[in-house]
Amino acid sequence: QVQLVESGGGLVQAGGSLKLSCAASGRTLSMYNYYMGWFRQAPGKEREFLAAISWTGGRPSYADSVKGRFTISRENAKSTVYLRLNSLKPEDTAVYYCAADRSIVVHTTADMYENWGQGTQVTVSS
Repeated sequence: QVQLVESGGGLVQAGGSLKLSCAASGRTLSMYNYYMGWFRQAPGKEREFLAAISWTGGRPSYADSVKGRFTISRENAKSTVYLRLNSLKPEDTAVYYCAADRSIVVHTTADMYENWGQGTQVTVSS
């Protein structure tokens, strides 16, 4: 079992930036390979994949809708994954979730991720 805690959300004007953090804990983190993913969910919409990265290396994966604007990174020493959000638009307003998937391949659908954080709200004003 992995516990995830997101932080860093808030209110920002269009064109601005935010950096979200996801602190992970749990004894199985060091026992298996995990992919860490970021998703978001706006009111009335399905949960949307944004980006994913493995703790052990390899190239990150991005949804086409955010490629070039969002950047996922990790800091293994702190067991923390980040999502940098640049050039934010009002349509980026949503609750942003961090998730962990015990896997050796990347998955881009929410149902493949076993562990979820509580989410952090990002609101972009026009």
